[in-house]
Amino acid sequence: MSGFLAALALMAAMALLLGLILGAAAVWFKVDDDPLVARIDAILPQTQCGQCGHPGCRPYAEALAEGADDINRCPPGGEDGIRKLAELLGVEFKPFGDDAPQPKPKAVAVIDENNCIGCTLCIQACPVDAILGSAKQMHTVIAAECTGCELCIAPCPVDCIEMRPLSDTLNHWKPAYPVVAIHPVRA
Repeated sequence: MSGFLAALALMAAMALLLGLILGAAAVWFKVDDDPLVARIDAILPQTQCGQCGHPGCRPYAEALAEGADDINRCPPGGEDGIRKLAELLGVEFKPFGDDAPQPKPKAVAVIDENNCIGCTLCIQACPVDAILGSAKQMHTVIAAECTGCELCIAPCPVDCIEMRPLSDTLNHWKPAYPVVAIHPVRA
């Protein structure tokens, strides 16, 4: 029984020592994140579509924080996103320019499963893993996960993917901005 207790005490001491080493390493090697980048990234729609000219939402947020890009480059965020970014960054609202990508109606990718050859190119292109399937089997889109970025359309060799606009339902309908101007009442 004393051998068992000695082994147990040795394992507890080793666990404590390794825990202290890991805790110290976490403090010494901590990477400080820019809180402004995190706040900008929280406003962006996280579609990872690249329509802004950056490989994803995080790099676009970093460019905005550095002042290297305009706030009107994110079509999936729409004008509501531009307004939130302008408020956060303390700049004037700037509508989508002619040279900037234009917003489109919300849409979801749909795969014609009868024509799908199972090449998996669309799965590799999807930045949010909204396409389900395996090699040489038909694929399908998880509509709730699809961001409508259209990145899956170009790599499809048989053109079996199309974008279908979402209908306005209570689940994803938003009123136009602003609906009614609110003025304070003074008594």
